[in-house]
Amino acid sequence: MTVTPVNDRPRVLVKEKIADSGVDLLREHFDVEVGLDWQDGELEERIGGFDALLVRSATKVTAELIERAGRMRVIGRAGTGVDNIDVPAATRRGIVVANAPESNTLAAAEHALALMLALCRNVPQAHASLVDGRWERSRFGGVEVYRKTLGVLGFGRIGQMVAERARGFGMKVVAYDPYVSAERYRELGAERVESPAEVYALADIVTIHLPNTPDTREMLNAEAFAAMREGVRIINCARGELVDHDALVDALSSGHVAGAALDVFPEEPITEHPLFGMDGVVVTPHLGASTVEAQDRAGVQTAEQVVAALTGGVVTNAVNIPALRAEDMEALAPFLPLSTQLGRIAVSLAEGGSIDRIEVVYEGRLSEHDTRLLTISVLNGVLRGHTEEGVNLVNAHALAEERGIVVAERREPASDFNELVRVTVVSSAGSVEVAGTGFGPRDEPHLVSVYGQRFNLPVAEHLAFFRYRDRPGMIGRVGTVFGERGVNIVSAAVGAEEGADDAVMAVTSDAPVPDELLREIVGLEDFHTGRAVDL
Repeated sequence: MTVTPVNDRPRVLVKEKIADSGVDLLREHFDVEVGLDWQDGELEERIGGFDALLVRSATKVTAELIERAGRMRVIGRAGTGVDNIDVPAATRRGIVVANAPESNTLAAAEHALALMLALCRNVPQAHASLVDGRWERSRFGGVEVYRKTLGVLGFGRIGQMVAERARGFGMKVVAYDPYVSAERYRELGAERVESPAEVYALADIVTIHLPNTPDTREMLNAEAFAAMREGVRIINCARGELVDHDALVDALSSGHVAGAALDVFPEEPITEHPLFGMDGVVVTPHLGASTVEAQDRAGVQTAEQVVAALTGGVVTNAVNIPALRAEDMEALAPFLPLSTQLGRIAVSLAEGGSIDRIEVVYEGRLSEHDTRLLTISVLNGVLRGHTEEGVNLVNAHALAEERGIVVAERREPASDFNELVRVTVVSSAGSVEVAGTGFGPRDEPHLVSVYGQRFNLPVAEHLAFFRYRDRPGMIGRVGTVFGERGVNIVSAAVGAEEGADDAVMAVTSDAPVPDELLREIVGLEDFHTGRAVDL
């Protein structure tokens, strides 16, 4: 059954509970129906009569449901994620998908601090003892956080809020996150370190605020715990997958780790685990976003996004591609993947240190178009997997700005190529420049410059780059090591300016290049550096 509107006002369906203030805001502009108690199958039957849908996490907005939503113009998710929404299906239908990514930031930061204090002062254990009829004052003596060192892994929005508030307790803060500028560390009074190992060596308390990626999964493992100071305490309000809980049990049992406070777990809900019965462990059932204010904020922010989408405003929290003029989109579309790849390659080749600046130059015919979307794609490549929040084509600039990273864009009509994208990542350790273009009728992405040396190489999933003294036989030496290690080279290219002493070799392979292979090659005479990049 499809509901036909009786007037021209857009119709909005609020399928899950949000703040009354959010519903009131929607009703100022639209006809709103609150469908909290709809029967099974009713959403599928009636979705075609609405211009906007607002959900939380329980409603699954599938491709099939979107196909039935013939009038749908915007889907709002009152929360940080959009895992329950088929964003590609919505994008294909031209439907804006928006969320409220900042709604629970403050709540999550405060919960991390609450857990830290509860852990250091044994608050939940003492409470349980007292209500059970025991006065055990001497048993639950704690430690002060004043003048203790807090180690922050992941210095994004939440990590920075935690650090700022910890400084108010008189704590020293050290943090690791190479995707934050040195200036931002200075502004917050935090000491920037070059590796997680430095955090482990310095911190009395370690709090982690990272996304769940292959690189960060079980980052806090047996090796990490062993590298930490004796008596360290662990806080995790980010992702359950970041901590190897079996290793944490062992570290707690040995006494090397004095305590842990956890709000998130690899599988949820969970009510039984060896950790739950251990002394010095505080656990909560994923309460990081569970404040009245955060829930109200999520509803209101999402309602604001829906209003903007239906009234021609700017949807600042859209998670799919923003609108461009048709002629710009046609010209830029082939270069979107290349721009992301160049950002990823440039940041992977950076020598370390904090990222301070990203420069993007568009040459040739690209300089005639609105290239902002390409710059956002570059930022996606630089930041993806390195921020606690998901990076998308709308929030990338904001994430870079809050990390103190300057983004500069320039257009140059003159070029040796019809179109060229040049990306430079400037860090405290120096700068790295890469450039690429599209070849053939489909504008297949090609690298044409790395480390200032020119060549031509198709972009592939697995790449490796070597800088070395330009001498005969260097290509063969690289090929020999790859062969001995069982990694097949698919293609290779060399760039060397005439008369220059150094050269750059780029290779693509059919599998990831292991670190030990890189170390072996760099250990050879006349090789300077070797880096692998997986796109």
